Amino acid sequence: MQANWQKKGVGDFKYHVGISSLTQVASRDDRVCVLNILGGESSEVTPVSHVYSGGNVVCGTAPGKGGAVLETSIGNIPVYNNVRDALAAGHRFNCGVVYLPPSAARDGVAELIRVNPDLRKIFIITEKIAVHDAREIRAMGQQNGIDIFGANGLGVADSWNQVRIGGALGGDKPGDSLRPGSIAIFSNSGGFSTTIAQYLRMAGWGTTTVISSGKDVYIHYAAPEFAFALANDARSKAAVLYCEPGGYYEFDAQFTKPVVACVVGRWKSKLTRAVGHAGAMAGGSDDALAKERWFMDKFGVDAIFTPDNPVFSAKGALVTNIAHIPAALTAVMRANATMPDFAAEGNLALKPWFGSDEGLDLPDELRPLVVEAVAPYNEQVALLNTQIGGVVPRQAMKDASGASQMDAKTQVSSLHGTSMLDAATLPLESNVALALVHDAGGENDRKLIAPAIAAFVNLHGRPELAAAEASREAGNAPNAVLAAAAAIVGPKRQQAARAALKFMLERFHAAGLGTEFGASLSESFDVGTVDASDPPELTTETPDARAQALIAGVRARGARSVFLRWLQNQPGHPTEAAVLAAISATLAWGPLSRKRISRLTAENFPWWLQLFGTLIGASAEASKHEAGRFCGIAQEQMLGSLSLGEIAFAALLGHTPGEKDLFAFQTLVGLLLTNGPGAISAQGAKGAVSADGPEQPERVQLNKALVGFLTHTGYAHGGNGYEGIAYLNEQFKASGLKDPSTGDHGIDLKALAARAVEQYAQYKSQKKTVGSLDIAKLPGVNHPVFKDKPVNFDPREVFIAKLQEARGDCNVFHDFYRALVQQLFDAGVSRNVYCVNVDAVIAALLLKMLWQPLQSGEIGERELETAAFTIFLYPRMLGCAAEIDDHLNRGRNMDTRTAASLCKFVA
Repeated sequence: MQANWQKKGVGDFKYHVGISSLTQVASRDDRVCVLNILGGESSEVTPVSHVYSGGNVVCGTAPGKGGAVLETSIGNIPVYNNVRDALAAGHRFNCGVVYLPPSAARDGVAELIRVNPDLRKIFIITEKIAVHDAREIRAMGQQNGIDIFGANGLGVADSWNQVRIGGALGGDKPGDSLRPGSIAIFSNSGGFSTTIAQYLRMAGWGTTTVISSGKDVYIHYAAPEFAFALANDARSKAAVLYCEPGGYYEFDAQFTKPVVACVVGRWKSKLTRAVGHAGAMAGGSDDALAKERWFMDKFGVDAIFTPDNPVFSAKGALVTNIAHIPAALTAVMRANATMPDFAAEGNLALKPWFGSDEGLDLPDELRPLVVEAVAPYNEQVALLNTQIGGVVPRQAMKDASGASQMDAKTQVSSLHGTSMLDAATLPLESNVALALVHDAGGENDRKLIAPAIAAFVNLHGRPELAAAEASREAGNAPNAVLAAAAAIVGPKRQQAARAALKFMLERFHAAGLGTEFGASLSESFDVGTVDASDPPELTTETPDARAQALIAGVRARGARSVFLRWLQNQPGHPTEAAVLAAISATLAWGPLSRKRISRLTAENFPWWLQLFGTLIGASAEASKHEAGRFCGIAQEQMLGSLSLGEIAFAALLGHTPGEKDLFAFQTLVGLLLTNGPGAISAQGAKGAVSADGPEQPERVQLNKALVGFLTHTGYAHGGNGYEGIAYLNEQFKASGLKDPSTGDHGIDLKALAARAVEQYAQYKSQKKTVGSLDIAKLPGVNHPVFKDKPVNFDPREVFIAKLQEARGDCNVFHDFYRALVQQLFDAGVSRNVYCVNVDAVIAALLLKMLWQPLQSGEIGERELETAAFTIFLYPRMLGCAAEIDDHLNRGRNMDTRTAASLCKFVA
């Protein structure tokens, strides 16, 4: 029987090969039946092949869908339940294309062979066919004298005949890549088959036959068969082979025409199993290095061809980068006195039509030259370049965020990529910048943020203060007090500043203000080039006292702003809204021009700055607000010298802090910025945006969204820091502690912790005796416990402890908590050593600041609780602002709803 196979075939092969020339691989006489023609891949690819080939697909099969059709632009392709039905309907074909799933591919091949005596070629697109099935497919093909291509390939194409059978060679427009010429391509990679053809075309070389061989363990039509057919194809003067590790097919191939071989996959030499293509296993004598040696021996060369080291012979060249194929082929063909098929059409080197280096100082080789796009794209790119700011796609944001995330393993959250541990080391102004511009900003940013927010802290004579004080007198918690003030700062409060900001951004962009870092601070930029015609109301005939005070504060801090410099050169006196807009433009310009933030985000800056200042101010009772003074601090000092941290501390506690208290306060702010998008406070803020409708962002009210955050804080979430403070106060009130910041406090913390543990143990015992399961946890310990480890640490607490140690700071309350968790374990009350969690750190830091005023009677229990609650609201206000802005840019209308199918009724 073997002899019969050889008689049927061609050449000296020891097995059946029916194709004697590449001209027979894909011709205009071929007719095709596609199995699983309505599948996801075939339904997109087959119509393109059919049209390109002039209508070579006569029918297809799809079990259970007989009678359907696959539509194409040159007519519909009929679909049958099976091959037998297609033949019975009168269709005749000599080629079968298999798109079936791996488990069905063998049976599909068997059906094609069994019922169609005219069958001569099968093209298997299916990947991941079992080796056992591949062996049977091979045997069936051999026994019946049928050439099989694949599997795991993209079929074949013939550029001269304009025929494509199976797969997507050439993409959606095969004619663009498959230009007729003199080079045949044989590639283990389907995608690179097209890419190589495109590379060749750019260099002036067209193609004859392109074969995507696939890279399964069995390559049915492999390099030896290709070399034989290449030799007998008068059209093909040379070939390009793309080879991956695995298999000895290339070793056995005997080439009689020039060849450029691209061998890839050196990195796979360390692998012990297949990666990607099933046959691409390496680590043996058929790895990439081995194949490189095979081809160097065939070509008589001793090195790899590169543009810098062009090693080749008349027989061929070896490359390891597909981008080097055109140069290598041209060199080899020149050695054979053969010129390219047509004039070169360029090259595929990166030619960006637009780009941004984010202001980085890159070396020239990493900064591609931006070129003008071809028409009509050049006009579109030019229009795009007039836009400023980034745009992100909208999506459902119910439990998602592009601003914050929580690391479930460490319990450390981050905001715009900055860990809360890092945020804890930053001043308050930097955390404002982090929330608004996605970056902690620089010194100049801080010098602008502080006076801009401070300008709205003193609420003397303003309705915001009246609303906050009415809420406070009604007995409301701090969150409700701040919400009352926020409700007043509505859209009309920032209309003038927004209009001024939009005007400045557009005119400075048109004037060519750069995208490099520091462009908005430039002292050399000629502000006279900025078109100032038809402005909104930027100036008045009479001086605006609040505007003048804000400008003076910026000047006193030494802040720079090209926008303020331009504004002050305009005729008249700047308005407060215009000054606020100029500051906002300065802060936003860099991130906006580099598309780090959207224009919508930038235009909301004035509103955010007003809101932040208002909420800080509203946290202080009305008696702290006087004409020109806040908490006894002159307005000039607030605007011109105090940090925002000092101002917020004064609002909270009525006086400016010392260096250690300021450090503790700013540490707390950074730690509490966010706890991820799943926090209740964040959900409230996001829900408010969702309800207003972010797809129409002009309708979203930022102050209402902040109210959503405020209404979703409370004594359990936000005010629970007071529990830790009250617990610490109870433990230490009879200790005689004078100064919690000194290590020389004379208190036996271990004994104090032992008493606390004994009391807690008695409490638990009493609860269990009466059968109660409602046992309160000690504030600040237990959660989180990581995988039930014997000793647990909250990384946030550890970070703060190390930070304090590095500064030489002492906090007796923090030390007590560490002694407490150890004593709980030593006394057998806990099974392991619990964490001292971040709530305990907050309580310890805050009580350290409040201890002496508390002991002296300056503040009482009520003020202590208010302070503990408010210290949470300050930073979380910033974190939720980031969530609001993110949801405003990304979200969809009403996207925080819970699906009805997930809701339940509880009786």
